[in-house]
Amino acid sequence: MSETLSRVPIIDGWFTDDIDAPTLIGAKCSQCGTFVFPPRSSDCPNPNCDSITLDPTPLSRFGRIWSYTENCYAPPLPYVAAEPYEPYALAAVELAAEGLVVLGRVATGVRAVDLKVGMEMQLELDVSHRDADHEYMVYVWAPATPGSEAAQ
Repeated sequence: MSETLSRVPIIDGWFTDDIDAPTLIGAKCSQCGTFVFPPRSSDCPNPNCDSITLDPTPLSRFGRIWSYTENCYAPPLPYVAAEPYEPYALAAVELAAEGLVVLGRVATGVRAVDLKVGMEMQLELDVSHRDADHEYMVYVWAPATPGSEAAQ
């Protein structure tokens, strides 16, 4: 099915479309170096910085679980829940290089019972939902595979 459908991000500009090595796109303050996600172009979130310039920047693909939970309710738009709805795991993953925690869905098939704080995770892309013409892609966190940058 995916050979005939066009892949599009569920939210444009949040991640690259490289299916083998996707990257989150955040922003970095040009003055103090603070990172943010999702990306934005102005108003540094650091209360000690008065910069109004944030530049788009790729973020790490790997991190460690800071916290996690099982989501037992359907997500808000633009995400579309599968029918019938099934609970799924969410993880807050700390990107050590950026000092930033990014929340995201965990890969299909990985439940909260499979996770633990400190576990190494890697960014992947997954299909959120499909329509007649498109596969809508979303970033997800998955356990880091042996030999990946995080597992070394």
